[in-house]
Amino acid sequence: MVEDRVRVVIAEDSVLLREGLTRLLTDRGHEVVAGVGDAEALVKTITELHAEQALPDVVVADVRMPPTHTDEGVRAAVQLRRTHPGLGVLVLSQYVEERYATELLAGSSRGVGYLLKDRVAEVREFVDAVVRVAEGGTALDPEVVAQLLGRSRKQDVLAGLTPREREVLGLMAEGRTNSAIAKQLVVSDGAVEKHVSNIFLKLGLSPSEGDHRRVLAVLTYLNS
Repeated sequence: MVEDRVRVVIAEDSVLLREGLTRLLTDRGHEVVAGVGDAEALVKTITELHAEQALPDVVVADVRMPPTHTDEGVRAAVQLRRTHPGLGVLVLSQYVEERYATELLAGSSRGVGYLLKDRVAEVREFVDAVVRVAEGGTALDPEVVAQLLGRSRKQDVLAGLTPREREVLGLMAEGRTNSAIAKQLVVSDGAVEKHVSNIFLKLGLSPSEGDHRRVLAVLTYLNS
């Protein structure tokens, strides 16, 4: 059992993977309230749950779903974020698809995630990502962050950041805490806090924006 139990709807056309995700989450004490195989069924399910005042905390959806297996899943995710701003959305993709990742991240900065399917094999990290998104946080796959930030490095907005600050920003985008970043970089928590403060300062993110500055810092680059 887990302390922060979340309610999940899974949208995945592969029955085997859908059942596997369900097992991973339920084994850790979470509740999978529905599992569907296409984007239309996903939107219908969420609409019905909303009518019953029983919205889940998070939707886990494949980017590519029937009938065309192109972008139905991410389109449904974007639609759901517009109609239900408090609903967390975590999309899974076989490959890094920058256009879809950027589109998903273009709206509200709360409760959004984009992971490669290979990440599901790392059970603890995957479940932690689901919980983090359900609670309004962000979970971005390191490969997604690397590609999107790599593209953004061409923009002048990054000119003021040091290489270390860019590295810290990348780890922030993966949803890591300051302590986790310090452990990864083998530095002190205080050093990470200083880097994060410098990033906020250089991006013009004032203290009034609170904890959301971490997400805003990443989205500033992704949208630049």
